Amino acid sequence: MPFEDQITFGTSGLDRAAHLRGDAEALARLAKDPTARAFAFWRGKPLVGAEGLVGLPLEHAVFAAATEAPIFLGLDAAGPRFARDISAWEPAEPTGELDSFLDRSEQQHPDLPEGEVFAELRGIMTRLTRRDAEFAASARQVMEWHRTHSFCSMCGAPSEVTMGGWQRQCPSCGRHHFPRTDPVVIMLITHGNRVLLGRSPGWPEGMYSLLAGFVEPGETLEAAVRREVFEEAGVRVGPVRYLASQPWPYPASLMMGCAGEAVSEEITIDPVEIEDAIWMNREELLQVFMGAHPKMREPRRGAIAHSLLTAWLSDQAG
Repeated sequence: MPFEDQITFGTSGLDRAAHLRGDAEALARLAKDPTARAFAFWRGKPLVGAEGLVGLPLEHAVFAAATEAPIFLGLDAAGPRFARDISAWEPAEPTGELDSFLDRSEQQHPDLPEGEVFAELRGIMTRLTRRDAEFAASARQVMEWHRTHSFCSMCGAPSEVTMGGWQRQCPSCGRHHFPRTDPVVIMLITHGNRVLLGRSPGWPEGMYSLLAGFVEPGETLEAAVRREVFEEAGVRVGPVRYLASQPWPYPASLMMGCAGEAVSEEITIDPVEIEDAIWMNREELLQVFMGAHPKMREPRRGAIAHSLLTAWLSDQAG
């Protein structure tokens, strides 16, 4: 698709060097390479500076708070790249907005220069290069998986990190565990010159986006699109086609953008799922994207919904 390369967190061609993950000696050599750098994360927030992600030497004092081995992300042209979680560090100042819709607080570590701070990824994702965005999404998702899957789901024993951070193994029953990805369909549903938009409870005032939902076991993408749209908005969908995807590490989704043609127009929302749904024509949506709409704000930049709607406005999708 023409807009595929513009999607935040899309592939940057990173050499993930998966064949090295099980080679402990090779990983040790890479970690000692003078060009090796590790990206620090604090409670899901990456360390960023004026130029994007900040890569630190693996022996940097910041990593004294790390409780797990580095996660091997791959081989960049500039050298090996890792990530480390320092969530055990406690900032001296209150963190403030950690539970808000978008945490705008920033944390300054005493061992880092002014201007290098831990910042919410959703707030800075559009400032990152494609490579930095891929590093950040991968690291955040794997770290969250480790945080929530530290015990074996088979026998309940504590599991151990292996394979450069990309696997956990149970020393009790031998079970192997791998990072999970949750498939989600996000739907560009159109009917002539109109697109279907909705909003979830708790969203900021004026925020609307495309409908989305998790794919269920045993379900195709096409079936998931039709089911989710009907469940949430009562609209029937006919032909469905795949457009593009986006890793979305909140906490572990793969957003699969699909276009669908509505075969009914009447909206009947499920108030448990969404707060509102509307049909909007291109002309009015263009007002939204220009910041000229009196009631609606532009969808979040960097999210695939923004990319899909932009493509629809320019006749590249839908």
